[in-house]
Amino acid sequence: MAYVAARGGEAAILDAERLFHDLCGPLSPERVRAVQGALPYLLDRVMGEASLYAPELAALALAQTGGELYEAALLLRAHRTTLPRLAYAQLTEQAELLTVRRISAAFKDIPGGQVLGPTLDYSHRVLELGVLQRGETREVQARTAAQPAPPTYPALADWQRRAGLLPPVSAPDTPAELVPDLTREPLLFPAPRAHLLQGLARSDTGGTLALGYSIMRGYGLIHPTVNEVRLGYAEVRLSHPATGVGFSAGRVRVSQAEIVTEFGGDDARPELALGFCATLGWNEVKTIAGATLDMNMTREAQSGRAPHPAHSAEFVLYHTEGVEASGFCIHFKLPHYVTFQSALEAMRQVRNDPAGVGQAGAAEVAL
Repeated sequence: MAYVAARGGEAAILDAERLFHDLCGPLSPERVRAVQGALPYLLDRVMGEASLYAPELAALALAQTGGELYEAALLLRAHRTTLPRLAYAQLTEQAELLTVRRISAAFKDIPGGQVLGPTLDYSHRVLELGVLQRGETREVQARTAAQPAPPTYPALADWQRRAGLLPPVSAPDTPAELVPDLTREPLLFPAPRAHLLQGLARSDTGGTLALGYSIMRGYGLIHPTVNEVRLGYAEVRLSHPATGVGFSAGRVRVSQAEIVTEFGGDDARPELALGFCATLGWNEVKTIAGATLDMNMTREAQSGRAPHPAHSAEFVLYHTEGVEASGFCIHFKLPHYVTFQSALEAMRQVRNDPAGVGQAGAAEVAL
């Protein structure tokens, strides 16, 4: 494929950029703060897909790009590559998360109870027209709880393992600095599980949902049941480089989902199998779809068959990579004059002299 550099006046290029900024409005600290305060879930999506937890920078990226998510994630990822790695955080257990939402569709009663938390799942989807038509202010008053909720909740999967429903797992013994890092090394196949989970964690939400939905509709090897969805805050615990004493550097918003299927174990000892996905920020849809893909890709690797695209780890991870996918799509806006004009010229020759072209082709075959 051949490309030709686009040539034009510098003034035209500057005018095009100026038109874009006129459409989006001025970029100011006040606007960045407004985006950060008003659109937390959008910030979470951008931070998750960029693999960088920085709410203020995510708000800046969104304001700078006019809310174009792929451009914002690209800006944030590009900035991330300029940052040095200072330390490795300690492992955070699921039961240690400061949990604000935790629900299960697999069980009515779970250890610690169901925690609805912040959600619109049980609300009417009605557009609040009064805000525009009558100038009303939509504000919900928080109710004071009779007693504060516990900060942490046990992991449902641990209870299932104790009950013999899930296979036991051992604590990871690989040092953090030796865990494969998808943000600093290329994705190769067969991919290690660390790359699978990291790829799902920073995957494009829409692409992950589309492929996960294809499994849910029947183009998959399993039927998912949501074991647990959890939203919360994870402590970023570090060890002091001089004293070795552990300390908290702050908290980050995280979401995770587990799905289970009854097709685990073997004929002699049937048990549940579990799929998992987690990401920075609160993004339930992506984690549920991602956990479904994790389960599907794992079973495909075990069975050695991939009758549908969402069964293949290579297909899923390549085609849910939002920054690369959007970049490849956008590159088609670049000039393709050479290849396209060559194709047109071949069409003209066929239309003007089809017999001659056929004879030339036959001569080439004979040679």
